[in-house]
Amino acid sequence: MEISKMNSKENLKSLWSYNSVYQYHVITNSTIDSTTELIVEAAEKVVYMNDLEKRKQAYGICGECNEPGTGEKWCQPCNSKRFKDNFKNWTSGNKDIDEFIQQSQLNAVHHMKYLEWIPFENFKDITYITKGGFGKIYSAKWPEGCIYFWNIENQEWKKYVDKKVALKSLDNSSCLSTEFLNEIKSHLQIYLLDVIQCYGITQDPNTKDYMMVLNYCEDGNLRNYYMNNESSYNSKIGRLFRIASGLLDIHNAGKIHKDFHSGNILYHSDTYSYISDLGMCQPANNEKQSVKQEGIYGVLPYMAPEVLRGYQYTKASDIYSFGIMMNEYISEETPYNDIPHNHALAIKICKGLRPNIFKFTPKLHADLITKCWDAKAENRPTAKELYQELMKLHFNGDNDTQSQVNEYDNKIKLNRTSEKRSKNIQTHPQAIYTSRLLNFKNLPEPVNSGAIQSTLFSEGFDCQLDESDLNEMNQDDENNIE
Repeated sequence: MEISKMNSKENLKSLWSYNSVYQYHVITNSTIDSTTELIVEAAEKVVYMNDLEKRKQAYGICGECNEPGTGEKWCQPCNSKRFKDNFKNWTSGNKDIDEFIQQSQLNAVHHMKYLEWIPFENFKDITYITKGGFGKIYSAKWPEGCIYFWNIENQEWKKYVDKKVALKSLDNSSCLSTEFLNEIKSHLQIYLLDVIQCYGITQDPNTKDYMMVLNYCEDGNLRNYYMNNESSYNSKIGRLFRIASGLLDIHNAGKIHKDFHSGNILYHSDTYSYISDLGMCQPANNEKQSVKQEGIYGVLPYMAPEVLRGYQYTKASDIYSFGIMMNEYISEETPYNDIPHNHALAIKICKGLRPNIFKFTPKLHADLITKCWDAKAENRPTAKELYQELMKLHFNGDNDTQSQVNEYDNKIKLNRTSEKRSKNIQTHPQAIYTSRLLNFKNLPEPVNSGAIQSTLFSEGFDCQLDESDLNEMNQDDENNIE
């Protein structure tokens, strides 16, 4: 860059602007179909790195180099130099992690696209929250906080101070695995509006386990949220629309979530929903094992029948999981909560068993759920089609649908207070909603069976099983691996 284009120290001032019709930061890979493009329905609203004029319109000009910004209040060339100058002042003690974080800082086009190494002693008030499938979650206070932008006038980083964060530890991750780094890399490769933000990496000094530092969502996961909060039908569809937007971001980035369920949808401030656990479907030290385990990781009620039969996760299997989750949110009932999650249930899912669709679910939405959990993967909508359909249902409902929505709101309110509802939220001791290794043998070819699939609609929530189904459910667990 020519020296004549640089501002003198005395004349430095902020020249940033942000036009909200554009996304928060540039798209660096023109092959990625941005979700923002779908939201505004116009490709000219998407800003790519090489389009200098549009970058100037979207983000303004850097007050130091006089070049267009790369994101809201962000200049990638100038900030990368600042990050690089600071490399000598920190280290994780692990060469791979250092290089991983350094690359994120050099390439960051926005404050949501960089990572930090955060010493564990920088956190305060660390509190255990829960245990997931492969690790533990803690909350903590981060007094220093994360970077927002470079204050040009004061020549210092502007930060979100006193930030509350979640620390996600991974069991036995002291031996760093590619899976651990790949999950964090996914956060950088996906447009972050509807996906939980990762701020960096730390390490527990006692266990030596590495931990991801994530945005803290005070309202917990979707399952906890609907159990403890009342929501209107329209607000639910709005939130599902945002969740579908996040899933589309993941698929547009060439990723598959692989572990999509209501426990991995997080809520913040009663408004924003975020997708978490990007593709972490196996233990952090899996690649270190001498013998590769057979089977596949997941939460049985949300797993597509073809995945249960041993086939790889696909984008279509994510859509199946979305359908189960969507129905769960609308019905306010955890899927298959009153029966064991075992080999017999896997058989029934392949034969067409699905959770009940609440009787008063508007028909257009019930039809969408049924398409998502179709036994044939090719019959399910794509993430783009799902997103567009929910957007249409959310913003352009007809009078008949609105009448059904009003009826739903009345009926679900009664269900929340009924004795039947209290009974139905009881969970079977063998109903497991955390990811685990499953290895089912001799499962039948997936079909849509009208006799078993409970799209006949029921005012109740229990799965519809005949006597032979119940007998099979009660068999010994000799074929079930838990």
